[in-house]
Amino acid sequence: MTELPKCLLIVTAEIDPEVEEEWNKWYDEVHFPDVINSAGVHGGQRYVTMVDGVTTDHGTKTPVSTKVYTAIYEIDGPEIMETDEFKAMRGWYHFSDRIRATTRVVRAI
Repeated sequence: MTELPKCLLIVTAEIDPEVEEEWNKWYDEVHFPDVINSAGVHGGQRYVTMVDGVTTDHGTKTPVSTKVYTAIYEIDGPEIMETDEFKAMRGWYHFSDRIRATTRVVRAI
């Protein structure tokens, strides 16, 4: 039987469509492998979902449709995110002005 992960790191991001191709290339070829090969990380998977919703601005509702990228990593615990190795590779800094929204959630299982 496969051992269940101790903790999950779940990261979501909404990216400007103009840099989406560049974002995915960097994420798939650089960032994701760096995370997976970090100490305390045991696996991971990326997903993309199309989300339809509504934004409200001062009472005016506008329908919106966006892609939400989600990465789920199996990790030993939240403390691995504080290591120098993890901090050095986790940044999206060259995309920071092109990220519309992001979340990061750590959950012990």
